[in-house]
Amino acid sequence: MRIQDLTKRYDEKVVVDGVTFEVPKGKVLSLIGPNGAGKSTVMGIISRLIAGDKGIVDFDGKDIKKWKSKELSKRLAILTQSNNIQMKLTVRELVAFGRFPYNGGHNTSEDNDIINRAIDYMELEEFQDRFIDELSGGQRQRAYIAMVIAQDTEYILLDEPTNNLDIYHATNLMKIVRRLCDELGKTVILVLHEINYAAFYSDYICAFVDGKIAKFGTVKEVINKETLAEIYKVDFEIMEISGKPLSIYY
Repeated sequence: MRIQDLTKRYDEKVVVDGVTFEVPKGKVLSLIGPNGAGKSTVMGIISRLIAGDKGIVDFDGKDIKKWKSKELSKRLAILTQSNNIQMKLTVRELVAFGRFPYNGGHNTSEDNDIINRAIDYMELEEFQDRFIDELSGGQRQRAYIAMVIAQDTEYILLDEPTNNLDIYHATNLMKIVRRLCDELGKTVILVLHEINYAAFYSDYICAFVDGKIAKFGTVKEVINKETLAEIYKVDFEIMEISGKPLSIYY
């Protein structure tokens, strides 16, 4: 996937300004930056939830706008910040929605096997018959991730998945993101505010400032005092263990 010259305006304000980068396949890429930097808007354009004003998202050799929705949904899954489904659904029924692009809501035995594997992978067996509005925030987020796994796409897009989670559930969720890449071979793109999580669990970082890319590279290339100070306009101290960022203070 290659993003080329993306631009988005709201009235006279440019919120995404000529953004170009390539998504490393089979890796975890985190989009970071201060509030209003444009990262969630870029994620929205990549997923076709927001229309860009200029530029293209080249997905497998074709502009993503030209993909048929059904075919694209077999290749790319998006989990947004707001996932408040108003229907009374059990965990299993929610996860089954991931198979909709393939079967239109009529599950086959193969679909049921995939749903079972997704539920098992997210360790939701004991909750699968409970209603999602009865779950804790962490359990509910795991259920949504299970739905994405059941969708069985190459690319997974997660917009601020740790929002409103305590440190225990947020850390577990980031471990799951890492497993999606390392064990299932997924390419994962996240929007994150928590720099520690981005530093520790990502392979690559794309840092935004004022709608533009300030820095793109490996964690080691981006997560350093100089770059972070430039992006966030505050001083940082970074503690490492075995060359891996562990804690970032500012």
